[in-house]
Amino acid sequence: MGTTPPNSDHLQRLVDRQAIERLLYDYTFHLDMNHPLELAALFVEDCEVIYGPNFGAVGREAYAKTLEGIGSYFVCTSHHVSNVVVDFDGDDQARVRAVVYAWHRYTRERPDSHVYGQYHDIVVREAGVWRFKRRELRVAGHKDFHVKESMPIGRA
Repeated sequence: MGTTPPNSDHLQRLVDRQAIERLLYDYTFHLDMNHPLELAALFVEDCEVIYGPNFGAVGREAYAKTLEGIGSYFVCTSHHVSNVVVDFDGDDQARVRAVVYAWHRYTRERPDSHVYGQYHDIVVREAGVWRFKRRELRVAGHKDFHVKESMPIGRA
């Protein structure tokens, strides 16, 4: 009644999963710390970012432009990621789903916002480093969120 020891493929999946989780956590850290250059560097050149039906960017350069105003738009933010699920599509690509709660305090006179939702990502390994290829925010609910139209989580 023995168990089969993990092979090197299983161990590599665990290492990759941990690196992918770190990518998600680095994203929230750099967003909350107002590090737009470090944030954009987490994405591949031909990335796609979708925060809502009419809000996002295609390409790292375009995404970096959407980040230029975050320092003047927010006093501070706090993003919390949990329930991370990673499904590998091969050795160098994975689909990732994570739950997100985000709080935003604005520089303008407006109420703080609260967002409850999910990130749906495609990540790829590029030159040995996991990066976002596609990031989509889906919203379950929010209060006073600045993004006027959001993508629903798809609840049945």
